[in-house]
Amino acid sequence: MPVCLLVSEDDSHKPIQLHHQQSVTLGRGPETKIKDKKCSREQVELRADCSRGFITVKQLGVNPTSVDDVVVGKGNQVTIKPGQRLYMVNQQYPYRVKFTEDTSTPRSTGDLSKPSKRPHQMSSEGNGEKIRSPANTSSTPRTDQHRMSDGSPPPKQTPPAESDKSGSAGHWSQGLKVSMQDPKMQVYKDDQVVVIKDKYPKARYHWLVLPWDSISSLKALRSEHMELLKHMQRVGDQMVQQCPDAHKLSFRLGYHAIPSMSHVHLHVISQDFDSPCLKNKKHWNSFTTDYFVESQDVIAMLEHDGKVTVKEGTNELLKLPLRCHLCHKEQPTIPKLKEHLKTHLPS
Repeated sequence: MPVCLLVSEDDSHKPIQLHHQQSVTLGRGPETKIKDKKCSREQVELRADCSRGFITVKQLGVNPTSVDDVVVGKGNQVTIKPGQRLYMVNQQYPYRVKFTEDTSTPRSTGDLSKPSKRPHQMSSEGNGEKIRSPANTSSTPRTDQHRMSDGSPPPKQTPPAESDKSGSAGHWSQGLKVSMQDPKMQVYKDDQVVVIKDKYPKARYHWLVLPWDSISSLKALRSEHMELLKHMQRVGDQMVQQCPDAHKLSFRLGYHAIPSMSHVHLHVISQDFDSPCLKNKKHWNSFTTDYFVESQDVIAMLEHDGKVTVKEGTNELLKLPLRCHLCHKEQPTIPKLKEHLKTHLPS
């Protein structure tokens, strides 16, 4: 059976062996060399499944542990596979999971097996398939859809038929990877992307454009993803053009800087924000502040820098006062804000 190793990316200490189905608690201490007091001495609980090739990560500490850019959350657990990055606390102290068959030298990085290759981006624009009219996509949220946005990628040339069986699909942050493969959820698809409705739409029209390629977050984007993002933009524009209310509603296309859901997804959202699912300050500010990054700005960053940078302190934007996105008048509560928004709705 393979041996699982937790490898520090900054080489601060030797790889830590995780035995099959045995819980290990890690955090601040001599084993990890972490001295940061924001990291609890019991920050995470790890359990390796060496036969299936992943580990389960449970956050025990108060401050956030992350897998890629997805915060685990205290008391929650997710799975991590080779190729993904575990940040012990506050997006710091990165680790990767490695598996090796050589049980005699479990701490040798020379014998570590290589992580599986990411599937390359599908070529050509392909012929898109409209699954159902966009007019039917602004209805009340359905219980069989995915959690608000914020797996295994599908076969190379066709949309996937099965969801990720690794075990990670059970956590809500992995919900998009399941939903995008559900034919009942799909509004449009082609050989590069699929469009689904947000389970909890924050406006009358709220779609998500997701690539079949498995890309965890904005930080994972590189120059080679440029054409894919441009295609996602075009598909999003197409959804708007086909919307029956496009003549009276405005739309924005963009990404959450720090998404709650794992897997890159482009929001296509009408600016009425007329939805019962808009319930709190975090919902509002995630779409009406710089926390929401325009699609064209993401593409421009890739063109200029070859990567997407998220500014430090971006999470604090979610705590800003409630301000109308149109007239910028501050409102004390969400109910008051919703009443105010009605004054801006088209007749």
